[in-house]
Amino acid sequence: MPKLSDAPQALHYEPPMNLESISIAPGGTHHLLDGLPLYQPRFSHVLKFHSPGLAPVSDSSGSYHIALDGRPSYDRRFLATFGFYEGRATVQDESGWFHILENGAPLYQERYVWCGNYQQGRVPVRDQTGHYYHIDADGERVYQESYLYAGDYRDGFACVRQTTGLCTHIDLFGHRVHSGQYRDLDVFHKGLARARDDRGWFHIRADGTPAYAARFAEIEPFYNGQSSVRTLEGGYVILSESGAIIHEILRGTVVSVPK
Repeated sequence: MPKLSDAPQALHYEPPMNLESISIAPGGTHHLLDGLPLYQPRFSHVLKFHSPGLAPVSDSSGSYHIALDGRPSYDRRFLATFGFYEGRATVQDESGWFHILENGAPLYQERYVWCGNYQQGRVPVRDQTGHYYHIDADGERVYQESYLYAGDYRDGFACVRQTTGLCTHIDLFGHRVHSGQYRDLDVFHKGLARARDDRGWFHIRADGTPAYAARFAEIEPFYNGQSSVRTLEGGYVILSESGAIIHEILRGTVVSVPK
């Protein structure tokens, strides 16, 4: 049984500058800082800079990562590159999808059909059979279960769709955190998660139990204790965390759209 001290710790990387101040130029060919080009080269496509100060780009040679001066951070080229998260970036080449380190070296030997981005020392992958599971910061499989889908971790929990088609939450070690099983499910946000059963959408607590009895056609996560939802009758209301309707936005009537 893993101890709490065995839980993976998110890796921290300090960027050389405030990366949030760097934007993508109109047309997506380069980056801007304070409205001015950050470097001289131009690319066919660029994505945002992520810590430790690397950005995915593409040109006639392929896809790779550049540093803040616009120069490649390694010599290798890929079919596709994505941003660095926790010091690891998802890439694709002819052999499949996998993760690399800052120098372009593969993190592990395995190849997948798809990879996500690292969060909390975990990342979802899809294997050759079409199943999903999570691997750790070293590329090792975290648990033996396979799922129809597995999402990112947030606050120590991830959503998975089981082979039964129903969804639940698992912890960082792959253990189920409650007995609830739902048709659709979201990650926890401020202690509550969106869920859907045969009656409709609602919110659940961390123990998997409904936060209230009502069901809705659509719901949003709670924002400062309130959630915007669409009722089964078609109206839009604001809901409290106890399930009480505290404000009506639009009654449940069909609204015509001007032609």
